[in-house]
Amino acid sequence: MYEQKTKETDNSVVEFIEQVDSPKKREDAYRLLDIFEETSGFPAKMWGPSIIGYGSYHYRYASGHEGDAPLVGFSPRKAKISLYFAPGDDKREELLKNFGKHTAGKGCVYINKIADIDVEVLKQLIRESIVFLNETYPDQHQEDNIGI
Repeated sequence: MYEQKTKETDNSVVEFIEQVDSPKKREDAYRLLDIFEETSGFPAKMWGPSIIGYGSYHYRYASGHEGDAPLVGFSPRKAKISLYFAPGDDKREELLKNFGKHTAGKGCVYINKIADIDVEVLKQLIRESIVFLNETYPDQHQEDNIGI
C-alpha cells in the first residue's frame, strides 16, 4: 500500500530555515514565512524534511489515491525557492503572467529570489490557491481550514 512521504511534522520551522546555507536565501525564507502566514491566516508547519506549509486539506482522487497536503507552502532549496500552490487552478496561470521571473511545474513555481517577483501577485496566488482547494475539496479539509 502507498505510504505518503510528505506529512506534517513537529519539526521547528525556524531551525529548518537556520540550516539554509545561503544568507540571502535564508533572509528570503524569513520574508516568505511572514508573507505566507499573514496572507493565509495559518501558522507555518514543517511538512516532511523541507517544506514549510500552511493549513491542510485531505485530497481523494478518482483513482482512490488519497492523502493530506498543505494548502500552500514553500521550500528554500539549494538551486531555487519552490513555491507550492494548488495544481489544476486555471487562475494560477493568469496570475503568473504578472508574477515576475519564475519557472513553473504542475504544483510548483520556482523563483531565484523575492526581488525577482511581485509580492502582491504572490499574495493573490496564496489566496487563490486556498479558495480553489477549499472549493475543490469542500468536505475534505481539516477543521481549522476556515479559509481566508
